[in-house]
Amino acid sequence: MANLVHQIFGNQLRLRICGICLVENKILLVNHNGLTQTNFWAPPGGGLQFGESAESCLKREFLEETGLDIEIRDFLFACEFIHSPLHAVELFFLTSLKGGVLRKGHDPELGNQQIIRDVKFFSWTEIERLQPEELHGIFTKAAKPSKIVGLRGYFKL
Repeated sequence: MANLVHQIFGNQLRLRICGICLVENKILLVNHNGLTQTNFWAPPGGGLQFGESAESCLKREFLEETGLDIEIRDFLFACEFIHSPLHAVELFFLTSLKGGVLRKGHDPELGNQQIIRDVKFFSWTEIERLQPEELHGIFTKAAKPSKIVGLRGYFKL
C-alpha cells in the first residue's frame, strides 16, 4: 500500500488542507493504511486542487473521508512534512460540525485501492494511549494532545 501512496502522491509538492474537529471534548481522526507500519490516525484533510479555495477543499475532504459537513472557524497552524518521496505542506483549521452522519469514506484519487480504514472521535485519554508513530506528527508539537488547538506557527515534521 505504501508503494501506491508513493506512486500517486510522491515526487511532488502537495498542499494539504486539514481540519481539527472537536465534539464533546473528542477529536475526529481518520485511520489510513500503508502510511506507516501500524495504524496511522490523522485529522481529516487532503490535497488542494487548482482553482479550489482552502475552505471548499476542507469541506469536500471532510465529506469524502467522514460523511460530515463542517464550517471553518479559524486558521490554526501550518506544518511541513518531507520524507522522500513525500513532501507536503499542511494548513490546519479549527472546524465545527454542521451535520452529516459519521462513516468511513474514501479517497477518489485511489480508485479501488482505498487506504481509509476507519474514522472515529477519540477522547484525549484514548489518544494518549496511542504510540507516537500511530498519530500524525503534529501531535508531538503539543504538550498534551488536547493542546493541539492551541498550536500556532509553522512546524517541521
